[in-house]
Amino acid sequence: MSTLPQKTLEFSPFPVHRFTVEQYRHLGQTGVLTPADQVELLEGWIVPKMNHNPLHDGTIELVDNELRNFLPSGWRIRIQSVITTCDSEPEPDLAIVRGPAGRYLQAHPTMKDIALLIEVADSSLTKDRLKCRLYARERIPFYWIVNLVERQVEVYSSPSGPMASPEYLTRMDYGVEEVLAFRIGDSLDLKLAVGSLFPQ
Repeated sequence: MSTLPQKTLEFSPFPVHRFTVEQYRHLGQTGVLTPADQVELLEGWIVPKMNHNPLHDGTIELVDNELRNFLPSGWRIRIQSVITTCDSEPEPDLAIVRGPAGRYLQAHPTMKDIALLIEVADSSLTKDRLKCRLYARERIPFYWIVNLVERQVEVYSSPSGPMASPEYLTRMDYGVEEVLAFRIGDSLDLKLAVGSLFPQ
């Protein structure tokens, strides 16, 4: 078990406002926020998303291609699409969710729909690790960080659920020479060569 990084947020000396999910959506519906703004809602705060670069986007495609080979019937992969939590609407790089696609025409996936969330991290590594508390609070069963900096996959499991400092109770790191055993829903004993997720 690893200790997750703690970070103190620094705010303006002036009053600030936290947004609900509904208020955040209203900003988009009325055109105050547009896709060009490149932001997401995390724990009530509207924060910028990281800029894309070829290594990051190319790795997302590698991960997508590999994981599609393991998808059990009734599950699908969404790429950089919104999920909804009690106070956030993040856009993880990949999410394995229950199908079919039409399930999400009226609402984004929530905790009950999600088997696994994945972020591909280079310059976003610190931010992606901080998201652990957000996903652990929602009891997302598994969260992976494909860590391009250290060429390893960080696998977080056993979420605490809602509490003062939510966290994943278990973290395991897998290097590019290792095999990662994982599950999607009720499908156990899936085995993935970690090196296949990384550029050679």
